[in-house]
Amino acid sequence: MKLVRNIAKMQELSRQIRSGGLRLSLVPTMGYLHEGHLSLVRRARELSDVVVVSLFVNPTQFNDPADLESYPRDEESDGRLCQAEGVDVLFVPEAADVYVDGAATTVTVGRLGNGLCGASRPGHFDGVATVVAALFNVIAPDVAMFGDKDYQQLQIIRQMARDMHFDVAVESGPTVREDDGLAMSSRNARLDAGSREAAVLVPEALASAHRAWWGGCIDAAELLAVARAVLETNNDAIEIDYLELVDGENLQPVAAASAGAVVAVAVRLGGVRLIDNIVLGNSELGYSEQSSTECVAK
Repeated sequence: MKLVRNIAKMQELSRQIRSGGLRLSLVPTMGYLHEGHLSLVRRARELSDVVVVSLFVNPTQFNDPADLESYPRDEESDGRLCQAEGVDVLFVPEAADVYVDGAATTVTVGRLGNGLCGASRPGHFDGVATVVAALFNVIAPDVAMFGDKDYQQLQIIRQMARDMHFDVAVESGPTVREDDGLAMSSRNARLDAGSREAAVLVPEALASAHRAWWGGCIDAAELLAVARAVLETNNDAIEIDYLELVDGENLQPVAAASAGAVVAVAVRLGGVRLIDNIVLGNSELGYSEQSSTECVAK
C-alpha cells in the first residue's frame, strides 16, 4: 500500500494508474475507520482495479470548532485496517494543501442541503461538497463510494456529480450496524455508557415506523409519532434534532408514506450527534411486511 500525503504526487499517481487502462475507485473518509468504511472498501475493490482511501477530517464541514477538535482520529489504526483490506493507496493530505492560502471558491449545494442536517448545520454540506469536488479533481476516480447512513450527503454528492459533469459513478453501500442495531459511526466512540445504551432506541424507532408502514400507516404525522414515541421513552438521554419523512430523491418532506420515502432522524446523546435513516420498503433493519404492526404510537 502506498501512503501519499502530497496532492501533486497523488495527481501524478492517478494519471499513471489511468494511463495504464486501470479502473480507479475512491472511498473518501474522515478516518477512524470501522466496518462500515471497510464494507465500502470491499465494494470498491469489486468495482475497480485500484482502490484509493482518503483520510481527511475536513474543517469546512464543522460548524462547531469543539466538534472538529474532538472528532476521533487514529491514523495508525486506519493504516493497518486499510493494509489488511488490500487498499492500494492511502491518501492523507494536510488541510493547508487542500485549502491553499487565499482559497475562496466553494461549492453551494442549494435546496438538497437546506433541510434535515442542513437546517441545524448551516454551510455543512457546502463544506462536504467542496472537499469532495476537490478530491474528485485530484484523484479523478471512475467510482466513488459513499454509505447509505449519510443519506442526505449521498444524494447531494450524486446531484453535484451530475450538475458539474464529473465523470465518476457515485455508488453507495448499505448501513452497517452493531449487533444491537445501532448504525456504525466514528462518533459512537464518544458515547459514554449511558448514552450508548440509550442510542439503541434510534434504530428501534426507525424499525417501529417501518413496521407501522407495513401495517398500513401512511400518514406522515402518524408514522413519525410511532417513531417519536420510541425515542421519548428515554427523554433524559435523547434530544431529538429532527425526525422527518422525506422524498427519497429530492429530500423534501412528504405528507404520505410510500415505498422509497425515507424516515430520517438525528439525535444528540450526551453532546454526541448521531444520524440514521431507513428507506421504506427496505428490509435492512430486519423487518418486512410479515412483521407489521398497527399505526399506533405506544
